[in-house]
Amino acid sequence: MAGQSNHELSLFSAEELEFIAEDEIVDIVPNLKMGPLNFICGDFGPFTPQIVTQVPLWLAIALKKRGKCSIRPPQWMSVEKLSKVLEEERDSQEMSDQLPFHYVEISRLLFDQARDNIPDLYMVRSLIEDIRNVRFHKVETNLEEFNGRTIAVKIKNLSAMEVNIVRPFIGRALQAFYTHDSPELIPDPERVSDRRPQAVNNAPRRPLRR
Repeated sequence: MAGQSNHELSLFSAEELEFIAEDEIVDIVPNLKMGPLNFICGDFGPFTPQIVTQVPLWLAIALKKRGKCSIRPPQWMSVEKLSKVLEEERDSQEMSDQLPFHYVEISRLLFDQARDNIPDLYMVRSLIEDIRNVRFHKVETNLEEFNGRTIAVKIKNLSAMEVNIVRPFIGRALQAFYTHDSPELIPDPERVSDRRPQAVNNAPRRPLRR
């Protein structure tokens, strides 16, 4: 697995996960004065120069592309915070709960669209990649415990990308174990054909002899 997404196993593509993650709220610093923007998902604004405002990530990216704002990276995207998370991930068998569900998608979008707003960009990118690799190693370790008696798997604090890759794999693995270890529960086509009800003969019956 090694932290790489397999499109044949994943439920969603990386682009679809990013689309979902774009609803996450982020801070922006506008450089224009503008009234509130009204959308189906909610109202955002008003916007005043140099006054921090919260908007969905998709709106922040749209304004950033037009040179109307800068995007403030989330607090968890600092070198100090990520270093602590990485240390915690390496020291514990449990998944850290210090990162948001869409941390991979949010960081990727900000790396692509607002790299000039991210302090220590290359260090932040490296730390996130290291965290991903450590977390995937834990997932692989948990999956090694699979056996024919496994009926469910519980792994806490998975991210969206990890769930996207692991869930279909676990489903197929459990189905394979079920099929292999309990063949008597799998319908046998030959036996099923033998048990098929015979066709009903609706022809008139001959009268019984007396």
